[in-house]
Amino acid sequence: MSKKIFPKDFFWGASTASHQVEGGTVNQWSVWELAHASELAKSASTRRVGLAPYAKMSQFPIWDEIKSQVQDPKNYVSGKGVDHYNRFREDFDIAKGLNLNAFRFGIEWSRIEPKEGVWDEKEIEHYHTYIKELKKRGIEPFLNIWHWTMPTWFTDKGGFSKQANLKHWQAFVQKFADEYGHMLNYVLTINEPNVYMGNSYIQGKWPPQDQNVLRGLHVYWSLAKAHKQAYKILKTANPKLKVGVATSFGTVKAQRPNNLIDITTAWASEYFWNWWYLRRIRKYQDFVGFNYYQTRYVKGIKDVTPKAPVNDLGWYMEPEGLFPLMVKAWRKFKKPIFITENGVADMHDQYRQWWIEETMVAMERAISEGVDVQGYLHWSLLDNFEWAYGWWPKFGLVEVDRAHGMKRAVRPSAKWWAEKIKEL
Repeated sequence: MSKKIFPKDFFWGASTASHQVEGGTVNQWSVWELAHASELAKSASTRRVGLAPYAKMSQFPIWDEIKSQVQDPKNYVSGKGVDHYNRFREDFDIAKGLNLNAFRFGIEWSRIEPKEGVWDEKEIEHYHTYIKELKKRGIEPFLNIWHWTMPTWFTDKGGFSKQANLKHWQAFVQKFADEYGHMLNYVLTINEPNVYMGNSYIQGKWPPQDQNVLRGLHVYWSLAKAHKQAYKILKTANPKLKVGVATSFGTVKAQRPNNLIDITTAWASEYFWNWWYLRRIRKYQDFVGFNYYQTRYVKGIKDVTPKAPVNDLGWYMEPEGLFPLMVKAWRKFKKPIFITENGVADMHDQYRQWWIEETMVAMERAISEGVDVQGYLHWSLLDNFEWAYGWWPKFGLVEVDRAHGMKRAVRPSAKWWAEKIKEL
């Protein structure tokens, strides 16, 4: 890697999400966890959680190491999280020590507005302090407004499945803009609307477990409308704000590069997953933010993704698959690009350094070809609660020992990355 490719003002950072790290949240997810923990534990070995060839957790490469944990209901309850709510200053110091100059985090809607129209001033002030502590350390805040969790009063009304509920979303965004808009330069409105649609509606694995394709597509459309509404509110409050989303991207490749069916399947998959949402909001984004974890291969209409190398979740690892996505996003939208999530589930820290290095090479290659890549936010700073998987997947640059006082320990791969950033 050349030291001259990345600009001096490039953002090197890490990402988190409020529900996954803060602890003590009361929202539709925490309620669902408590109601379904026993069921999730009992079905752990047989429940379908991914794509072939690792569709079930019992097929994961580390099954023997995790089976006792995934068959324990406590694995599926976020509970105290990793106590980031109270230990955020310590975590920011760690991020600074890793030479990071950017940090993506979320505002927990259920804390800010626990009851309809009732604002919790103490929690509002908490996030004021949170942002100030980041800026005090010279770390740029990238604030994500919505990362899948919602107050129970909002989901009781139907959440984003009902157009009438968007007035509540607008009120929340307006409060957000009034309180924090002047403190920020970058805001992400919505995280991975396509993943939420797929898991909560198309497949029905996540709350509200409403397996209804038409309703899922309606929610997807509503989330595009919700972003546009948020964009207008935020830009009115602070015209200098740079506003975007963090959608999920995946590279899909034809196994037979000259086969028309393979090519068509790959194109259609990428269009619906990567580009449909962004095309709906293309006039309402100042940058293109996206998350990347996986590359898939197709033969005809079948998934023929290789069985190796895979991470702990059974996801095929091809970090260089990020490169064509950056090039395509730049060609389609001609706007700055931020990699808002990118990482690997790796409890033994055997792949993370390789993953990060290959990712940096992919970004360097894209920049050298004229793509305006301005930042990279690794997932995640901390080990965290991974939704319906629970606590066992380890994405953190920093290991968290929840059994022994939430002790933090920087992983070797993170130390390597810190030195690499320092050299650039």
